Formats: sequence, C-alpha cells, structure tokens
Amino acid sequence: QVQLVESGGGLVQAGGSLRLSCLASGRTFGSRAMGWFRQAPGKEREFVAAITWSGVMTYYADSVKGRFTISRVNANNTVYLQMNSLKPEDTAVYYCAADRTLSRAFAVRAATEYGYWGQGTQVTVSS
Repeated sequence: QVQLVESGGGLVQAGGSLRLSCLASGRTFGSRAMGWFRQAPGKEREFVAAITWSGVMTYYADSVKGRFTISRVNANNTVYLQMNSLKPEDTAVYYCAADRTLSRAFAVRAATEYGYWGQGTQVTVSS
C-alpha cells in the first residue's frame, strides 16, 4: 500500500511561484512512476505532469510545459511540482498519484493507471 500526502498549496498572485510536495509512505515508492493531476471547479480531473520511477523521464501537459517542473527524491519518498509563472487558469485542487504498476519503463498520463491518490492541496492564483 502507498499513502500520499500533499502540501505546499496556497494563494499566489499571477506570475508567482509555488512548490508542491507529496510525501509517500511504504517501501515501493522508488519503484513507481508518480503523477500530478488537478481538478478545477466544474471540470474533470486533468493530467499535469508525470515522472518515471527512476526520475530520468518526465512528461507534461501542454498547458504547463515550460512553467512547471516535476522531480523526485526517492531517498526521501517525495515527489515535487515546481510551478512558476502561475496563471489564474492554474487554480485547482492538485493531486499526487502513484502508478498502480511497479517498475513501469515509462510514465502514463491516464488517471486510471494510477492506483493511489493523495487528498489534494488547493492552489489559487489571483489575477
């Protein structure tokens, strides 16, 4: 089992930055790809970024490419999402998720491939 706890959300002005953290419990964190998703009010949950278990490969939604960076420190069981040049449309609840499959060679974008989810952290960007 993997339990995930996000932190780092908050209120920021447009153009500002935030760094989200996701702390995982359990011994399999280092063998799972990790992803960040977000859900704005009235909208479906959408993919934001993902990283392979090794950290070598990263993937981003087009809407955040060049502004957000996903990273991980396996020794600390933590995955991060650095968010720069934030826009009001980035306002959402952000969720950390762990791949349901161990040691996958790549990371996936589909939420259905993630078997473990955090409770979410609110990010609000004011204009």
